[in-house]
Amino acid sequence: MSKTYLPYDPDQRLLLPAALWEWLPEDHLAYFISDLVDQLELSEITVRY
Repeated sequence: MSKTYLPYDPDQRLLLPAALWEWLPEDHLAYFISDLVDQLELSEITVRY
């Protein structure tokens, strides 16, 4: 049984609310966390799904 995930796109525009990146200052911690999560090697976890 195969499960699929929707791709994660932090720049995706939403109808409501607006993109979070437009609300955050350039030096906000959320940018660091987003970059860190993008670099995680999750293949050992996702291979089971």
